Amino acid sequence: MAPGTLSDVSDEVQPYRERAARMPGAVLWTRTADGGEYRILPDGCIDLLWIEGTLVVAGPDTRAYLGIAEAGTRYTAIRFAPGTAPGFLGVPAKEILDRRVPLSDLWSPGRNERLADRIGRSPDPATTLEDAVADLFDEPDHFVNHVLRGVRRGVAVPALAGDVGLSERQLHRRCLDAFGYGPKMLDRVLRMNRALDRARTGLSLAEVAARTGYADQAHFTREVKALTGVPPRTLLA
Repeated sequence: MAPGTLSDVSDEVQPYRERAARMPGAVLWTRTADGGEYRILPDGCIDLLWIEGTLVVAGPDTRAYLGIAEAGTRYTAIRFAPGTAPGFLGVPAKEILDRRVPLSDLWSPGRNERLADRIGRSPDPATTLEDAVADLFDEPDHFVNHVLRGVRRGVAVPALAGDVGLSERQLHRRCLDAFGYGPKMLDRVLRMNRALDRARTGLSLAEVAARTGYADQAHFTREVKALTGVPPRTLLA
């Protein structure tokens, strides 16, 4: 398989695969479940999934989502970058926080059916889903990118609100609409994922904690357990 491509044509169980999608910051991914329980960590993202002929929206999570998948179930999905899906979906992120909902609950029946029919008729659902979303996708306003940059730099909420010309209360409301979280929760989720990515490179947990802004390893461990239900070493095993 060439780099940067995905395939859903084999009847064999396929591992998780992903590549950059056409929309800024988005990822196109596919997976065929091998059965059993799974854990999805909160990452600030919203996914649009094609699951055995049904379009489902996975909203942003405040804690790890635990599910059970039947062996052989096929998933094809777009994972939108934080803050970019509400414009496409037409609903604020806060309305689908910690929820998995059929797209038909958010869109009109006709609009949902047209998209589902387009994907269902395609021999390549992954590329068709990507093309369909790209055709309808609008770039988010500057607010989203400004908040993300500020949160990732560790800008305090009062300063961040001032930077975007809002009160702290207005900033919180705008963040709920865009991300599903207020800025402090968004920071917790994004920081945890940055830390886990560094831990996967082999750094010690103490060093990861120091490099990603936690007070110490114990603080990092408490945050991971609070957001995922398990300690970092369980996730990294």
